[in-house]
Amino acid sequence: MPKQYRRFRDISTSEKILNTVFLLTIGLGYLMALVNLYYTHQGRDGKRGLSIDDIVIMYHGSTMQSRLGAAINGIMEPNLRYKSDREVILKWIQDGAEQPAYEQQIVPILNRDCIHCHNPAANPGLPNLTHYEGVADVAHKGGASTPALVRVSHIHLFGIAFILFFIGKIFLLCDMNIYVKRVALVIPFFAMLLDVVSWFVTKHISEFAYVVVLSGALMGLSMGVQILMSVYQMWFYQKD
Repeated sequence: MPKQYRRFRDISTSEKILNTVFLLTIGLGYLMALVNLYYTHQGRDGKRGLSIDDIVIMYHGSTMQSRLGAAINGIMEPNLRYKSDREVILKWIQDGAEQPAYEQQIVPILNRDCIHCHNPAANPGLPNLTHYEGVADVAHKGGASTPALVRVSHIHLFGIAFILFFIGKIFLLCDMNIYVKRVALVIPFFAMLLDVVSWFVTKHISEFAYVVVLSGALMGLSMGVQILMSVYQMWFYQKD
């Protein structure tokens, strides 16, 4: 007799409940991650909303102004308690973003208005504004530094890989064409790896920012399909 594989009809109601609440929680968490991504990256080009230019500035940099300058001119300006501080920061950037002036003029502003979010403990994905080296990275023209990309990449790969593994383990119980299932299991992992690789490529080739967007969308879409298909087959699918 051919080997029989487990399907959703073979598991208990308690296991179905556990799988469902896990998948729905992960789905909600991913939606919140997208919202956080929007607020983290939008406005880098000095305009409201998330655009491809914001992604280019994030990874590749801007020939017009630094990341800090774009943020201060755009989305981060309302976070400054005193509007005059904007001109202080922009002048410091224009004058070369040197450390002596940083210690005298910029540190008090950042400590008061910025570092509650821009520190590794609170948001490891945001620029670290707690010391001069971190501020200098975003004050000079250019995108994310290689050490910063490496730091975010390893967090991203470890965290997302575990999530995709557990979603995939549940998705394996779906009753569908085995070859379609195998491809569906691989797609989100491939998209995640492509996403991370495209960060480093975009640092040198700005046009690759489109790959960042498309690979991220592919990963989210494929993960969402697995979640929805699993929940549907657990509770509503009846095989003839």
